[in-house]
Amino acid sequence: MIPRQTVNMTDVAQRCGVSIASVSRALRGQPGVSSATRARVLAAARDLSYVVSPEASRLAGGPTGRVGVVVPRVDAWFYSTILAGIADEFDALGIDLVLCTLPDSAARHRFFEALPLRRKVDAVVVVSLPLSSRERTRIDQLGVPAVFVGGHREVRGRVWIGIDDELAARQAVGHLLRIGHRDIAMIQAGPTDSADADTPWATDQARINGFHTQMREAGLTDPTVITVDWSIDGGSRGMEELLSRPVLPTAVFCHSDEIALGALRTLRRAGVSVPHQISVIGVDDHPSADVHDLTTVAQPVREQGRLAARAVLDQLTDLPGGQSSVSAPPQVATPPTTLPTRLVIRGSTAPPR
Repeated sequence: MIPRQTVNMTDVAQRCGVSIASVSRALRGQPGVSSATRARVLAAARDLSYVVSPEASRLAGGPTGRVGVVVPRVDAWFYSTILAGIADEFDALGIDLVLCTLPDSAARHRFFEALPLRRKVDAVVVVSLPLSSRERTRIDQLGVPAVFVGGHREVRGRVWIGIDDELAARQAVGHLLRIGHRDIAMIQAGPTDSADADTPWATDQARINGFHTQMREAGLTDPTVITVDWSIDGGSRGMEELLSRPVLPTAVFCHSDEIALGALRTLRRAGVSVPHQISVIGVDDHPSADVHDLTTVAQPVREQGRLAARAVLDQLTDLPGGQSSVSAPPQVATPPTTLPTRLVIRGSTAPPR
């Protein structure tokens, strides 16, 4: 167990010969103390190993130096990479990241009803999480700046950062069409939790829309569509279902690289040649995509995390490192920040035989 801190602000004040109020202002970077006094206070606090309690700071109306990050899960490449990008920016300033994972509807219900982040953080980042109108209202009720990464772009004046998922799907399907494919199937991600039917994942729907729009524009209707959960195993099961059908497509668009990697695993085990018999394309540019020679549409995931952290910092002052009060949540519409995607052609796609 870590021993409780026994040194308090009074000890620092006595060491420096100043008031407790002056110590408080100096430690929090607030005005009202001279630079010489501030230097003495900081030196005394360092010598005494005194640190400001985040809880006390928040109760006193000051910043906590902590930012909450809400994600559905951390055991997936996209979310862990977003978190790494956020940490890139926060670590340099000594800002703590408070992680909240909401893997299912029960966890979401507990979180939004209890709002455990209240009075504990200066801002919140919500990463690609489908929110109901009530859940969005609860985020607003935190009373701190909020930044959204991915998912629905309609965030009522909040900062949104992400990619155009519909465009990414169109880029993938467009590549297959350009090299001559017409019989293109899709393995799409669908709801894996009952609550998702009411609050659908915007990424899923946008990529579905992009696939069907691109196919319609090419004069192709009623394509084969398989729905699976967003995972490697889901992609493997989806390809198994396609292989069980009497007629195989010449190409398969997969909602994500994880799904595509599962599809490639099934094709390899079944002895189906890629891309000579079936071409496969994904979206995201997962680190394993290059290893498996998967053609994909890349998105800058870590950069989205970095930009989200910078957007938080732009809305905060007086955090560790020199920035001193939390600004009010924005009341006017903020244009979304849409990062570019790019087609990465590898060996899993080729013209149909």
